[in-house]
Amino acid sequence: MAPRILLARHGQTEWSRLGRHTGRTDIPLLEEGRRGAKLLGERLHRAPWSGLESVEVRTSPLVRASETCALAGFGERATEWDALMEWDYGAYEGLTAGAIWADRPDWFIWRDGVPEGETLAELGARADTVVEWARSADRDVLVFAHGHILRVLGARWLGMDPSFAARIRLDPTSLSILGWAYGEPALDRWNDTGHMEL
Repeated sequence: MAPRILLARHGQTEWSRLGRHTGRTDIPLLEEGRRGAKLLGERLHRAPWSGLESVEVRTSPLVRASETCALAGFGERATEWDALMEWDYGAYEGLTAGAIWADRPDWFIWRDGVPEGETLAELGARADTVVEWARSADRDVLVFAHGHILRVLGARWLGMDPSFAARIRLDPTSLSILGWAYGEPALDRWNDTGHMEL
């Protein structure tokens, strides 16, 4: 069976709730985020996943991702990996899109990037590293990370330019699966938050 990547976006934080760009600032989960992480874990420990015993697990070292991983029940199996860290937003760290538009009304992150931060090409190269690792062995992988890096990971899995990530949004504590269809990379599941409806 061809390997798949299961993607878990971290739970809700104060900055994600407010729409603030949260790159390398280490923001903890809100209680809502902790609850969502536990619900995601309960889901992944039931059929059809049943705890994903043979899956290799990696997490961003940032606390909002690593705590989501731990609360979901995968912390002891996870390896922290800097490649899964969120986009370095540079001068736009902590700002909302509205605050940026006040100075740059036509700004679009997926086209214009961020000053003093990581370029979209650099983010895409990190995502390519994750894709290469995921496809390197006959096993599925589970990663806990952040909205923008996971969206770019989805784009690169499909062979698309990193800017394609603009078209595939992700909610906090969502589950997505990158797999295969007729031998070609495909989105098996995207932005699934059904566990949050319990």
